[in-house]
Amino acid sequence: MISEVHYAQFASLALDCGDTLRDVTVAYESYGSLNRERTNAILILHAFTGDAHAAGIDPEGKPGWWANMIGPAKAFDTDRYFVLCSNILGGCRGTTGPSSINPETGKPYGLRFPVITVRDIVRLQKALVDHLGIPKLLAVAGGSMGGMQALEWVVSYPDMVEACLPIATTARHSAQQIAFNETGRQAIVADPDFNGGDYYDGPPPARGLAVARMVGHITYMSDESMREKFGRRLRNRESLSFGFDIDFEVESYLRYRGSQFVGRFDANSYLYITKAMDYFDLANGAPSLAAALEKVLSRFLVISFTSDWLYPSYQSLEIVNALRSRNHDVTYCELSSSYGHDAFLVDVGEQTGIVSGFLARVAKEAGVSEGKGARA
Repeated sequence: MISEVHYAQFASLALDCGDTLRDVTVAYESYGSLNRERTNAILILHAFTGDAHAAGIDPEGKPGWWANMIGPAKAFDTDRYFVLCSNILGGCRGTTGPSSINPETGKPYGLRFPVITVRDIVRLQKALVDHLGIPKLLAVAGGSMGGMQALEWVVSYPDMVEACLPIATTARHSAQQIAFNETGRQAIVADPDFNGGDYYDGPPPARGLAVARMVGHITYMSDESMREKFGRRLRNRESLSFGFDIDFEVESYLRYRGSQFVGRFDANSYLYITKAMDYFDLANGAPSLAAALEKVLSRFLVISFTSDWLYPSYQSLEIVNALRSRNHDVTYCELSSSYGHDAFLVDVGEQTGIVSGFLARVAKEAGVSEGKGARA
């Protein structure tokens, strides 16, 4: 399945901070076909550093970040559903963000880009769905920050979504989760090349961004998965160096991950997106989380993983209990995995059966036919 990036343009987007963005671009990919009623669309919502390339193979031969879950006969079956994924607002993979050109100055926004929220991100996705002529989504689904977006969708647009699949996520960040994000942000702004966010004509803050990614990557793995993958094995050595070069395999791995990340992600996007995650609170001024979910109309499948300590299962259970207190249709599965937070991306065996069965039930109850119509 070969994927292709498409772009949609919007004249303006009002934001929660009170500003309005002009000339907004959204990058997106789609897989499968819409049915005649245009009711079999599933919106996939990517995590923090993801992008629109969720499935298939891009022109450079790179598989999508959730290619093991999206495709013919997979969890999100593209023989039955039209699957859509867009790069989020504030990103750096085709959608307008701080590295984009500010139409008022002709230069990259940098830190002049307005601070955004998850609700702003979802607001732009809603504009894209409307642009594609999709009257209602069969489902919204995503892990980590993608799960936050899925939850925001059903609260902001309850009439637009048949089913919601928040995976390995939370209704609000804890102090610990905010702390990890702030550590990454401070690593970036402390880099001498950061230059107040105006580094686009010079060297980027590569060292700070690499350290931020290293810290983040530690949180995505579990103690067990790191022990199995690395242990205390030395890297190309028979003894310790008694210096500060790389001794251990895990050190080499983290440095490699950091350097790879610098080549594909913008440091300013890191700042803006982590701040949007930290600001996210689904209750958003409501008396309680249950009250915030009072008027949602979707069916829910909530999934967490036993070894995920970044978004632990108790946070998913808070969502489940709030939904059940309002008698909403919710299924909860805690899956056993040793992969930590990354489990939603790599440990897809049980996920596939659970998700495909849930979606089949939702489609049947909603009277949604399989996709045999024209692509969007």
